[in-house]
Amino acid sequence: MSRPILEVIALTAQDAQAAELGGADRLELVTDMAADGLTPSVEDFVKIRAAVEIPLRVMLRIRDGFTPGDLDVLLARTAELRAEGAEEFVFGFLTAEGAVDLASTGALAEAVTGCKWTFHRALDHSADRAALRAAVGHLPGLDTFLTSGAAAGVAAGIDTLTAELARAGEPGYRQQILVGGGLKAEHVPTLRAAGFDAFHIGSAVRLSGWESPVDTAKVAEWRTLIDS
Repeated sequence: MSRPILEVIALTAQDAQAAELGGADRLELVTDMAADGLTPSVEDFVKIRAAVEIPLRVMLRIRDGFTPGDLDVLLARTAELRAEGAEEFVFGFLTAEGAVDLASTGALAEAVTGCKWTFHRALDHSADRAALRAAVGHLPGLDTFLTSGAAAGVAAGIDTLTAELARAGEPGYRQQILVGGGLKAEHVPTLRAAGFDAFHIGSAVRLSGWESPVDTAKVAEWRTLIDS
């Protein structure tokens, strides 16, 4: 049996190296956590890619919130990142009414044809989770949903997460659930016992919030926790 996935948010090459050394399996690359994570520059991606060997998933998001903004700009940024070797991504968009923006999400899925990608926590802010899953579940390359089960975070969403895990294999539920968003160490034993096998953390592995770098020892503590 393969070990559970530990994905860590990285903003810099220093973050990336610390996370890899601590036992992370994969990184989510972002910038500007004040806006909940936007697309990093191509230059930062290149530096981080050169600094580590573990897989990188690059955020495709150019504005705060869950609407896509200028889709042409986003597609151009995506093409630049792919040209520099980006192979995995994170994205997903809603309309102003909270429904999935299938046109924009589908356009990006087409732009990253052949790549794996995660539909991020826009799911937790959607008006209808089941409808969103049904709408995007067929998109090529989608292998993961990053979700806490509720907009308020894991503590409020554990029951929803468990119900969705129970539907694994059904259309819209064939992708892996990557639990993240308000995830705390105290949640892990319950989640592991329920069968969850992928976890996403950010500020939990930093000593002083987003202004401090990833701490290798904290990553190692999470590695041990989810492997237990």
